[in-house]
Amino acid sequence: MVKIKKRKLGGAEIPTSSMADIAFLLLLFFLVSTVIDVDTGIGLTLPEYVPIEEQQFVPLSKDRLAALLINENGDVLLNSEIIAIPQIANRLTERIESKIGLPSNKKLVVSVKTDRKTNYNLYIQSLDQVKSAYFSVRENYARVKFGKDIDKLTEEELSTVRDEIPIIISIAEPEQVNN
Repeated sequence: MVKIKKRKLGGAEIPTSSMADIAFLLLLFFLVSTVIDVDTGIGLTLPEYVPIEEQQFVPLSKDRLAALLINENGDVLLNSEIIAIPQIANRLTERIESKIGLPSNKKLVVSVKTDRKTNYNLYIQSLDQVKSAYFSVRENYARVKFGKDIDKLTEEELSTVRDEIPIIISIAEPEQVNN
């Protein structure tokens, strides 16, 4: 009897020679088709440009000015008093509400001033608190005057709220620090 040797059959194989090409094409596709969200900065409405010769400097009385200073050590001062950042909105809300009903040239002006070495994050947090104070006063005013939330106001009612409570923030030039 002759023994016949069984030939071993190889298992099914998937060709992987072009796998690197396919992975590269997929990677390239996702890189090209992905939208990357880029921070565009702080949205501020800047005043119109007026040449220095034509500018008029109007002195502000102390009761119209809220001076917010953020120094390089991270201290935040509101009218020369050290304050925690979360307390800014509450303190300013009272001052803004006290100016409701006055003419526009008597409204509160919030001056935000920093040092050149101030932490940017502290500056943004402070600016957010100032805006939050204005927005909460506007919300309360809308509820009292029109009996509804500010997002449900008509364009005319919203214009009335904006006129009565204008957001006036003066961002002062940072001071130079000598090294």
